[in-house]
Amino acid sequence: MIRVELPYHLRMLANIDDEVELDVQGPVTQRSVLDAIEVRYPMLAGTIRDHATQQRRPFLRFYANGKDLSLQSPDVELPDEVLSGKEPLLIIGSIAGG
Repeated sequence: MIRVELPYHLRMLANIDDEVELDVQGPVTQRSVLDAIEVRYPMLAGTIRDHATQQRRPFLRFYANGKDLSLQSPDVELPDEVLSGKEPLLIIGSIAGG
């Protein structure tokens, strides 16, 4: 099982209380995890990544094991700790302002 922690606003939109556990088939990448999230929670389609380009939304970041994965290719396999379920994939909403 892959564990994913979503930001508060996306959890509220999808009516999720805690982290999400997903069974992802094939290589476990950012793309396959986001595909699985959007299938399970269709109301989140387009909120994490753009509908047309499939690119990450600008104010969301992806982290695992304390490392920022946001700029990696969405097709790179996630770290072993995420694959084993030991660590979650964190999707964090950044804060902007001045």
